[in-house]
Amino acid sequence: MKKSGVYKTKLENGLTVLLKEMHTAPLVSAWVWYRVGSRHERAGLTGVSHWLEHMMFKGTRRFPHDEVERRIASDGGVFNAMTWIDWTAYYETLPSDKIDYALRMEADRMRHALFPSKEVDAERTVVISERQGHENNPAFRLAEEVQNTAFRVHPYHHEVVGDMADLESMTRDDLVAHYRQFYAPNNAVVVAVGDFNTREMLARIQQLFGGYARQTLTLPRPRPEPEQRGERRVTLTGEGETTYLEAVYHVPNATHPDFYPLVALDSILGGGGSLNPFGSGTSNKSSRLYKALVESGLAAGVSGSLNPTVDPYLYSIFCVVRGGKTPAEAESALDAEIERTQQECVAEADLAKAIKQARAFFAYDTESATRQGCWLGITEIFGTYEWFDKHLERLAAVTPEDVQRVAQKYLVKTNRTVGQFIPAAPGPRESV
Repeated sequence: MKKSGVYKTKLENGLTVLLKEMHTAPLVSAWVWYRVGSRHERAGLTGVSHWLEHMMFKGTRRFPHDEVERRIASDGGVFNAMTWIDWTAYYETLPSDKIDYALRMEADRMRHALFPSKEVDAERTVVISERQGHENNPAFRLAEEVQNTAFRVHPYHHEVVGDMADLESMTRDDLVAHYRQFYAPNNAVVVAVGDFNTREMLARIQQLFGGYARQTLTLPRPRPEPEQRGERRVTLTGEGETTYLEAVYHVPNATHPDFYPLVALDSILGGGGSLNPFGSGTSNKSSRLYKALVESGLAAGVSGSLNPTVDPYLYSIFCVVRGGKTPAEAESALDAEIERTQQECVAEADLAKAIKQARAFFAYDTESATRQGCWLGITEIFGTYEWFDKHLERLAAVTPEDVQRVAQKYLVKTNRTVGQFIPAAPGPRESV
């Protein structure tokens, strides 16, 4: 099947393959996606998907980890991996005549990764240090507490890095079991974008990955989060010099029709940004919240965050409260702007500007072979890659009435969790 330049097929063992030729540069970006992230973890094993991602770089017998890093670097390529709530992904971007090495390596570690006990122990120290580093950041601690409070049932409750208790108690057998359960061809998507011939690339992928047997998948079904029926609030304090405020609202998943008006609403309120959880935004100085909070002197910064997900997730507004101001003052200004979008239909010109900005972010985030490979994989995980092709068309169809409707429906106090971090007052100085 080929639409909008993307060829999609499924091998007999269940492996999904997406191929897109781009001959603008002699490069190929190859991705392998697994339908597993923190969403698939249970209590006692939180963080296992992320830890497993680390272990995949320990190599296989055929592809020792030192050789892989040296070979890809010498060929002028880059490689990395990402774990998120819905997926885990690995990629290599190399000159087109060197990409076969990456394909062979990825095919081998799909089923033949090594888990030496010493490496497991060493990596435990690494992921625990990563967790501790996050905990040193009050903004992370606040975001985690808010997320934990917003989700009582669904496994979106916990952070990708996992809980410290689980990182300390997980075993090598836990990692191996997770690997064998989820790293199977019928739970994976292989994506290639760049300078290649589709027929030849498909034949090579079939040769390398097609021999693996389809696995019996025992995939957990996350329990749906019950409707929130009242505002929830959390307050944290601790070492730090900055006050933070975060408000999150439950919103639909990526394939829900209301997702597109929410993208436009985010652009109007917060200035928009990359929909990719690992992407970045640019200046949001024209947004309503920037004008209401930053230009007024209430905040040093404010931003919105909306990510496409498999299950309903959160729309987050995060505010860095300026010194001398209180979270209550910032929240009051935030509420006033939200009420404005609920009571007044946004002007056509303002919506057109917001959609133009959202389109620009999306265009920037998909300009290279690597970024297109990323987006094809993400969208295939939560539905179909056609979301990627139709995103701009659906965004352009959003009306002012749509924006007002979703603001009235989702940005209500009974549907939100509000958190604040307030630096602790310094203790008395010890006498010398």
